[in-house]
Amino acid sequence: MEVSQHKGPHPGLLALVFTIIFNAGLYFVISFSGNRPHFPNPGDPADTVSAYFRAQPQDVLLCAFLQFGSAIPMGIFTAAVVSRLRFLGVRAAGAHIALFGGFMLALDQGISSLALWVMSYPGIAQDASLTRALYYFVYAVGGVGYSVPLGRLIAGISIPAGMMKLLPRWLVVFGILLAICGEASWFSLLSLKLLFLIPLTRFPGFIWLIATGFLLPKAVGRETSVSA
Repeated sequence: MEVSQHKGPHPGLLALVFTIIFNAGLYFVISFSGNRPHFPNPGDPADTVSAYFRAQPQDVLLCAFLQFGSAIPMGIFTAAVVSRLRFLGVRAAGAHIALFGGFMLALDQGISSLALWVMSYPGIAQDASLTRALYYFVYAVGGVGYSVPLGRLIAGISIPAGMMKLLPRWLVVFGILLAICGEASWFSLLSLKLLFLIPLTRFPGFIWLIATGFLLPKAVGRETSVSA
């Protein structure tokens, strides 16, 4: 039996790079100790939102820079993991669903980061109405626009990988639960009370992406014939 190995970037390393860069960007806008201003919430008044962006332009700029950069390894991860699924014999629609979800996620991540970059420029935050409009755009595209496609990416990998026993059962079940949570976050567009579904998908999703990238088989055995 000949063992054939998939050629391409390692999805586990790509998921790890994506996670590190993305969370490095969050470091500049999230206060872990409560001693510095925190990125505003959607329910905050317009004055609070514009005041934050006027006072923290450098932190916002660094966050936008890093999170835009994180969209690149996410897009490559998507291409690499779907290519590997196809190599391992997945012919179901799930691989194409994963491709759609991952590319949509990377695109939305890039768009929301560039809009955040615009908000870091002097003079933009002086206009409270413009700042609030851009802020909600960033929150929507980088929030539900992240979690819903992530759910599709995870479902598109988990279901065929589970059926073909390419991933451990616990990881498949974990992925399906995350996918359901991600798709349910769509309803946060109707009620801000459901916003918790976005981080509930996003942060455990980092663990799932890294684990899947490292545990998905790289090699497959193929029968060979020998002629005399």
